[in-house]
Amino acid sequence: MHFIVSSNHLLRQLSVLSGVLSSNNTLPILDNFLFEVAPGEAVISASDLETTMTVKVEVKSEDSGSIAIPAKMLLDILKAFPDIPLTFKVDPDTFGIELISDAGKYKLTGANGDEFPQLPELEEATSINMSADALLMAVNRTLFATGNDDLRPVMSGIFFEFYPDSVRFVATDAHRLVRYSRTDVSAADAAQFIVPKKPLNLLKNAAAHAESVALSYNESNASFEVDDVKLVCRLIEGKYPNYEAVIPKENPNRMVINRTSFLQAIRRVSIFANKTTHQVRLRIAGTELTVNAEDLDFANEASERLNCSYTGEDMEIGFNSRFLIDMLNNLNCTEVSLEMSAPNRAGIIRPVDGSDEGEDLLMLVMPVMLNS
Repeated sequence: MHFIVSSNHLLRQLSVLSGVLSSNNTLPILDNFLFEVAPGEAVISASDLETTMTVKVEVKSEDSGSIAIPAKMLLDILKAFPDIPLTFKVDPDTFGIELISDAGKYKLTGANGDEFPQLPELEEATSINMSADALLMAVNRTLFATGNDDLRPVMSGIFFEFYPDSVRFVATDAHRLVRYSRTDVSAADAAQFIVPKKPLNLLKNAAAHAESVALSYNESNASFEVDDVKLVCRLIEGKYPNYEAVIPKENPNRMVINRTSFLQAIRRVSIFANKTTHQVRLRIAGTELTVNAEDLDFANEASERLNCSYTGEDMEIGFNSRFLIDMLNNLNCTEVSLEMSAPNRAGIIRPVDGSDEGEDLLMLVMPVMLNS
């Protein structure tokens, strides 16, 4: 079997797939890319058993067949070539691969393509088409808030909720929560499932320049198709926590402030905060916000004053500065509102402007106890 392909084009497509590769694979075959060649086209796959991704590449070939090629070695040699045509010659008996360029020949040993895990077929799947922009916006707004606790795997992914009139995406790690809703996207049937973090990170790269994403799902797997890329992943099993119960409904104290000024002040002040708690203290009175932090162990302290618009009772509340910075970084509005009910209840951050019609974003952050 032999085929000819552009080195740059192949490298671009394999770079999309390379994020699937895991450094601690249980099966040696998973350290390879699977090439399934047919006349005019090759379908290339990478898998870690939980996530499988395929791309289609245009090739010159009259042959058909499959071969598993060592991924790291192939990526390394492709990066060392200029944009030239490469000829792959595969011996189907020994799985030896000869790579031929204008400059020379390179030999490596592949593996039997039949040993590579098959792409799971989604039976009784439900499908929905979404604009790539809407899905990427949802992933970008929520992914940072997912958890890393192995004991609570349901929190390590994004919770997808589909309804006939809207879709919702939720992420939480028990200290913070992000809920992103859209009413301009809807599904025929209600559905709820949890998609792991890794495939969503891969999807961000694959769908960056796409117009739409075809999403299919059943009880155990989800599939995302974008142009020539297909990604199939196993869903996280388990029941997602009742996140609505932790969102305070009555928040009479509301501060509106310039997002960039607020973010920069927290960044500067948090340098002086305790390195364990990362606590910053917000004191709001009238139209003035005071942000301060201290580390009593080292006698470090910082304080800044900012102008804001505030309605409610004078208030003092503490937050983990890293959570506030993450949230403010993931907004692209000019002004944000911080809604609060009491110093021991969660604060809610929302963008004041910059949202599209039908778009709703809520970020919740738990307070930290203030040292009196």
